[in-house]
Amino acid sequence: MTSSRLFDSLKKSLTPMEPFFKTAKESIKRRSQVFSEEKERQRNLVVRAEKIEVCYKGLTEESTMLMNKQISTPYDCIRHLGEDLMKVSAIAEVNGEPWDMHRPIESDCELKLLHFHSLDPTVANKAFWRSGSFLLGAVIELAFREEIPVVLHSFPAPNVRSGSFVYDAYIGVESWQPSGEEMRQLSAAFARLAVEDLPFERLEVNEKVAKELFKDNQFKMAQIPKICEDHGSITVYRVGEHVDISRGPMISSSSLFGRVAVSSIHLLNSDIPNLFRFQGVAIPKQLMLNHFAWGIVQERSKHLNPCRIPGSQISLQQASIAS
Repeated sequence: MTSSRLFDSLKKSLTPMEPFFKTAKESIKRRSQVFSEEKERQRNLVVRAEKIEVCYKGLTEESTMLMNKQISTPYDCIRHLGEDLMKVSAIAEVNGEPWDMHRPIESDCELKLLHFHSLDPTVANKAFWRSGSFLLGAVIELAFREEIPVVLHSFPAPNVRSGSFVYDAYIGVESWQPSGEEMRQLSAAFARLAVEDLPFERLEVNEKVAKELFKDNQFKMAQIPKICEDHGSITVYRVGEHVDISRGPMISSSSLFGRVAVSSIHLLNSDIPNLFRFQGVAIPKQLMLNHFAWGIVQERSKHLNPCRIPGSQISLQQASIAS
């Protein structure tokens, strides 16, 4: 059956937990608003613009720029270096550390820009794969009809050799077996995100703000205390209005994605009911791949990704009531 609207064919019965969930659109908009408010609050803490020296080192040229401490980002630096670099740079290195393109620089530094044709593209490739998981979460959260509960759980560290990037999510539909049409609709939704040219915005927040951001997601609420205990804070990202947790770094923009596909969805053998593994695959826009090779890549990505299967830290219904 062909769907006139994404997943309109899902007319299965809902789980008894339906009343504990806000609609996806409400949650997404609220999280984005909290993100904006915290970003503005942090920006206002910088009361005086101090100058820092950024030494850019490229393959064929070097340049020294005076930028604003804790305000200017690698992307701001690129504006002084040329439009071509703006289009192809995926991620930065600041004093040898992988650094988001839209993350403010904190001190004098040496800046390098990485892309997918770099001599060693490992850092860029991992950031690309991680960004794929992040965008896959954005697609999942809005893909279903409003009355179907969807709760994003998590995505693993990037493993390019596995053949797919992953997002695990609870879907409140019994005995769901995705159709070919539904898979194509998901892939099309992913492709539309890439066309929109959306930047990956990074923000570091404390535990209180993180819990305010994700108070309507039981899984994230259970994960936040441990992350804060291990790292002292929580790093979150926003693309469009979608906000999620990740240590990063991410690529500069969704527009760096070329061919994309949501290739398979697997019901996981987990003590969390109705936990599905969504798998995707993509290639950067800078890389060319013929139709035959792309087909092979897609087929390989359909096999169940071997990354760890999440177990429940807290029962879904208990967490819903508590939050």
